[in-house]
Amino acid sequence: MTTTTEERGRAHGYADLSGLMALMTGDEKHGPAATSTLDVLWVLYDRVLRVGPERADDPGRDRFLLSKGHGPMAYYAVLAAKGFVPVDWLDGFGTYDSPLGHHPDRTLVPGVEIGSGSLGHGLPIGVGTALGLRAQGLGEPRVWVLTGDAELDEGSNHEAIAFAGAAGLERLHTVVVDNASARHARPGGVTARFAAAGWSTATVDGRDHAALYAAFTAPHPGRPHVVVARVEPKSA
Repeated sequence: MTTTTEERGRAHGYADLSGLMALMTGDEKHGPAATSTLDVLWVLYDRVLRVGPERADDPGRDRFLLSKGHGPMAYYAVLAAKGFVPVDWLDGFGTYDSPLGHHPDRTLVPGVEIGSGSLGHGLPIGVGTALGLRAQGLGEPRVWVLTGDAELDEGSNHEAIAFAGAAGLERLHTVVVDNASARHARPGGVTARFAAAGWSTATVDGRDHAALYAAFTAPHPGRPHVVVARVEPKSA
């Protein structure tokens, strides 16, 4: 009996992710940036996102945008575990002829929605994506953007935060992986910045899968939603 690509991917679980990441070697891995996102990515792809290899082009799919694209190792490991890309691509990570570059490329990697890596542009793209889906009358797809806390030093994000709150973009979700690397902290923490703009907010332990799932699935009628996932400091 044959299995689909998605079924083969699902043979890999959370316990396999460290082994999948270990297949990716070489320079410029941005290991701390990658490992800080691992649990968030797994919970999203395993339990929340309505997307899979067999429906990667389905107009009704959820959209996941990795704004924190300068450390994509965990992202690639999860995509391999879920069957989007072959596991044997991983050991070529970052090489000249590999589709798995140091920044994800949407034209080369199945399941990747945007090319990313330049800090501060993922959330504005997420706002535009949510507006585009609304304009098309597609009310079911959700848009998820994963950013790092340091990205909130970029002014483009603050414009996006302010606009999304005022526009009531209910289908827009942001996950901020907070590893205490931002230079311009806001008094009261990251959550306060979003709350001031009218977002629904939650702050959780970024390694606690049950807490992440509860925060990701919390109702937030009429408002965009942000989950601040706190992990160990980057310098630790």
